[in-house]
Amino acid sequence: MKFQAFERDGALLMAAPELVEHITPSWFDLNWWRSRGQQVDSAPGRGESYFVSYQGWQLVWRHYRRGGMAAKLSADRYLWTGLEQTRAYAEFVLTQQLFDQGLPVPRPLAGCVVRQGLTYRADLMTARIDGARSLADQLDAGGAIPWAEVGATIARFHAAGLDHVDLNLRNILVDTEQQIYLIDFDRCRLRAAGRWAEGNLDRLRRSLDKLFPGGGHDAGWHKLREGYRSA
Repeated sequence: MKFQAFERDGALLMAAPELVEHITPSWFDLNWWRSRGQQVDSAPGRGESYFVSYQGWQLVWRHYRRGGMAAKLSADRYLWTGLEQTRAYAEFVLTQQLFDQGLPVPRPLAGCVVRQGLTYRADLMTARIDGARSLADQLDAGGAIPWAEVGATIARFHAAGLDHVDLNLRNILVDTEQQIYLIDFDRCRLRAAGRWAEGNLDRLRRSLDKLFPGGGHDAGWHKLREGYRSA
């Protein structure tokens, strides 16, 4: 385990070794960053992501939010059953495992869990990938997509056993060097080979059809499947 979990100022924190001395619960408070004169940019999506920097560290911060019917009961609180079962801890551990295997994922850097009675709220910070854009943004801007490399990259993750339960165009990034990354491993897990892999691809195809209907990217999807098979 290449991070430390500890308690500080009433919160349970996780941090990469280089950040243990620096991180406090204030890192997960928008007003704290703004009070330091920092402009906080954001990216859309459930569990909106924020971009912040600290002493040279470029960070992507995501607050865990519920979706669907559960969000009507509580926007961001989850049942407490122990630190290792929290969304932030589980995703930190999984992302670290993937990172250690040399798979293209952002390095996990910090996490926070605040318990209140039988519930908790949670946040996660990862390293920002310089110049990276989601496939959704790249397609929306009319940019070129290395479809075959996207397919080959997904195949690498599947070979490692990753079941990405929310594989969509916003959770695949491409940087300025055309390197592909996968992000957002909340509720994902490592599994033995099975039909779930094809289910991941089906979900990605639905994402493509939803955001860009009309079949205009059928040729690209064919290249993606070819890249997946060849890998």
